[in-house]
Amino acid sequence: MDLAGAAAQADELATNGSAQELATLRTQWDDELEAQARSSDFRERALAFRAIGMFRWRAKEELLRRGLDDGSPAARGSALLSVELLSRDHPSTVNSVRPLLHKMLADEDEKSAVRRLAVMALKNGSAQRDTIVLLEGLGADDRADGDLRRAAGSVAQTLKRKAQEKR
Repeated sequence: MDLAGAAAQADELATNGSAQELATLRTQWDDELEAQARSSDFRERALAFRAIGMFRWRAKEELLRRGLDDGSPAARGSALLSVELLSRDHPSTVNSVRPLLHKMLADEDEKSAVRRLAVMALKNGSAQRDTIVLLEGLGADDRADGDLRRAAGSVAQTLKRKAQEKR
């Protein structure tokens, strides 16, 4: 079995609640995942960053942070997918990388797909005013592609509702 197969198995175990088996699988694949995340091949790095989310491996969040700064759009996108997955249960994952996500949006990552993934990850974070303002601005930016503008506007509205519910 390769890392992709192990990640798929881990995702299945995480979904079905087999915590002990998932922990065992993490232990077996720890070194391989770390090595692939440091590979010179962007495809291996992308697979490793995506596997972190599939393994529900919160202990590897620092590695994901490096993935968000990776030179490869594929690796950045895979890291964002994992951030989004890990943050579904708790906003701490998004909140811990919020400055990097803001930077991706404000500095206009060269790939609009990466920017859309950053927007979708922010949806699971806390409703912070600076994020809402950034997303509203992006949603109104005529220079951004239509899908990105729609996603940013939608997530801004979702975060506003979250903020209202907390009051």
